[in-house]
Amino acid sequence: MDKASELRALTGSLSREEGVFGLLVEEPGGSVPELVCQVAAEAEQAWKHYAVKGAVGPDTPVEIEDALSKIDAEDAVEHLTHLAAYDLVFPDSRRRDHTHAHRAAERVVRLLGYEAVWYTNINDLSPRARAWNPVTRHTFDGVVAGTDGHFTVVLLQVGED
Repeated sequence: MDKASELRALTGSLSREEGVFGLLVEEPGGSVPELVCQVAAEAEQAWKHYAVKGAVGPDTPVEIEDALSKIDAEDAVEHLTHLAAYDLVFPDSRRRDHTHAHRAAERVVRLLGYEAVWYTNINDLSPRARAWNPVTRHTFDGVVAGTDGHFTVVLLQVGED
């Protein structure tokens, strides 16, 4: 299997649960914040019936860029796994098998390589602190995005309580 096909399959696997959106772009024409903005718009459209009426959030790539922080590959694996396997709204609820999500996340990070640059809006995933900078209009959201310059992967989870 070639790299693009494998990344596509892994991104699809990580985003298979309701409320989790994935994107793989080969030779991206846009920046990471632009691609996160694209996935956020898709999520907001798909989940508009759940959104709190009148809720506001970032609308532009510049606003989303302000919400993102660089992370290392190890944190990228942890955050990708968490977004795929656990619910941001109810952190004790599993959405899917942790081990499978972790293996898929590790493989994505490995395929993008050591020189990939990773970003997230998540500051703390611990159950008592959970903190992030919003990238959507939803009450809960978490995103991880990484690029090696040739491929960009974005994984976003949204939720409402």
